[in-house]
Amino acid sequence: AVIYDGCQVNHHELQGNIWSNHAENPNNALDDDGNGYVDDYWGWNSNTLDDNVAANGAGAHGTAVAGIVGARGNNNTGVTGVSWNIKMMIIRNNFNTNEANVLAAYGYALKQRKIYNQTNGQAGAFVVASNASWGLDNGQASQAPLWCAFYDTLGQHGILNIAATTNNNVNVNTAGDLPTSCPSDYLVSVTNLNRFGTLFGGYGSSTIDLGTFGDGVYTLANNSSYSAFGGTSGAAPHVAGAIALLYSAPCSGF
Repeated sequence: AVIYDGCQVNHHELQGNIWSNHAENPNNALDDDGNGYVDDYWGWNSNTLDDNVAANGAGAHGTAVAGIVGARGNNNTGVTGVSWNIKMMIIRNNFNTNEANVLAAYGYALKQRKIYNQTNGQAGAFVVASNASWGLDNGQASQAPLWCAFYDTLGQHGILNIAATTNNNVNVNTAGDLPTSCPSDYLVSVTNLNRFGTLFGGYGSSTIDLGTFGDGVYTLANNSSYSAFGGTSGAAPHVAGAIALLYSAPCSGF
């Protein structure tokens, strides 16, 4: 589940890798699959309460992140994502850090995973990871108790959650950041490294879990094009893509 500001779902490098809700008939103003969401064919927009997840304006960020997670590979074209064959659920929240909106955005992924679990895979969606390359600089976990606690709920139903920390060079232990200061075991907080392993972003011994490469990434852009992209927003989806890749060929005990 890529939670961001939309995505160019018809980008040629994403064809076959974008999830859609085939149990829903689009644009008929009905909740065909009875999941509590009307016309959620392409995913969910927690601001407009519909499936308008198409990127426009700043939505180039969402397209870039989706490209890092799962642009198609081995197609003699452009770039490749970490996981070449994947289904990405697009949830659009436009960087909204209002706690109620955050819960609504993550709640869509949770609902689909719960249905999957309850029906033994006959309905819903097998969401294994979420990616949030957005947040609130200097936000404190104590200011968002419901937001932070929700990661435990997501994890208990099988969803690991990846979040990008601040791009500022600060100690998140003291300066704060949301959601990467949330203490959940089901939240992986990610900072940014360049190709030399130099840190460019927030750090914290009890808040930030790992750093990965987000500096100078070349990925997808709107209008079916490509562009450089970087920062912690580029680092986090490398981790989300890796989790999806692990799930694609697990051992029997995984």
